[in-house]
Amino acid sequence: MKIIVQKFGGTSVSSKEGREMVASRIIERYKDGYNVVVVVSAMGRKGDPYATDTLQDLVDRETVGDKEMDLLMSCGEIISSVVIAGHLAEKGYEPAVLTGQQAGILTNDKFRDAQIIDIKPKNILKHLNDNKIVIVPGFQGYNQKGEVTTLGRGGSDISAVAIGKALNSNYVEIFTDVDGIMTADPTIVPNARVLEKMSYSEVYQLAEDGAKVIHPRAVDLARQFNIPIVIKNTFGDNKGTSIEGLTGSFIDNEKRLLNNRIITAITYKKGRVQISIPLDEVKDRESIDSLMHDIALHRISLDLITFLVDHKIFTVGKDDKEKLMHILDAKGLEYKIVDNCCKISTIGYRMQGVPGVMTRIVRALSKENIKILQSSDSHNTIWCLIEEENTNKALAALHEEFKLHM
Repeated sequence: MKIIVQKFGGTSVSSKEGREMVASRIIERYKDGYNVVVVVSAMGRKGDPYATDTLQDLVDRETVGDKEMDLLMSCGEIISSVVIAGHLAEKGYEPAVLTGQQAGILTNDKFRDAQIIDIKPKNILKHLNDNKIVIVPGFQGYNQKGEVTTLGRGGSDISAVAIGKALNSNYVEIFTDVDGIMTADPTIVPNARVLEKMSYSEVYQLAEDGAKVIHPRAVDLARQFNIPIVIKNTFGDNKGTSIEGLTGSFIDNEKRLLNNRIITAITYKKGRVQISIPLDEVKDRESIDSLMHDIALHRISLDLITFLVDHKIFTVGKDDKEKLMHILDAKGLEYKIVDNCCKISTIGYRMQGVPGVMTRIVRALSKENIKILQSSDSHNTIWCLIEEENTNKALAALHEEFKLHM
């Protein structure tokens, strides 16, 4: 059976015109001979009547439990599913709408940020065998007790890829309101261009470091099971960005990904806070262990971690700043805080083992008088922490330095 999973985001289904385009995209694949499974997000964004954030604002989040909140939040995607089904039925096609539970999406018990344990696609396959177009609300599943759970913000991407894996689909199409993954944020770098092909590792890092085009957990799942993904614009005819794995020889990879550049793309994450703590590695070992234990206990995520002999430096999100300060004050530790930072991520799977990349980054930022507060690197990414006010200048400078517009 030839199967394709299509996922449509909130902006794609938020207007009647958008929903007509969604229906035409679905029908196009159906006419191509695919058995089509559609995953939809809730309609629109905050302020729109059926958007998830709007539904959340109907209740006091302090008094409504997570289990009840998941029930409420799951409604947006169900509404979208039924409305899209209506558009298809009007055009003479037979849809079948299944809730997360009816689609067999089993999760753990972690309400509002559940993890998919298994998908039993028997019901989906039954309707596909009857030549129906199956529509599944994204972002939701059910636990062993039969209770509704949601997968966290951006969870519809995860739903689509997980269903694709369960059905052994040919590939997953993710439709959004942009032409694909771009070399940089086009609202900041006007000459940013759409990337035709990327590796899973590059896209995962982009998503993890701030790019909002796809959920990082969805990319990681696709990588594990080698599920091809294509990211496209619902409203345009651009071919989009294909996301694939790296297999075969290095030369073959170059040819297949059509990417002979050291750097593929640049992204950023604002709202970072840098903390510097003077601690001696030997004398203060117990303090270090105790601090790390308490940070983990309070579920504070650390980033750009640099542990020197006499200083421990790392960053946290601004929302975790007060919690971290409380821990540090309670332990009587001295510390220095730098607010309003931004993490710039320069990403490319070919940079590993190539000398001079960091030199070029430093040179490009220095030309713009941008101070690097901290840096780190992995096999495919170099991170630089800078002052948030310099974000736009930094992105433009690096984009130009590596000629990503060409």
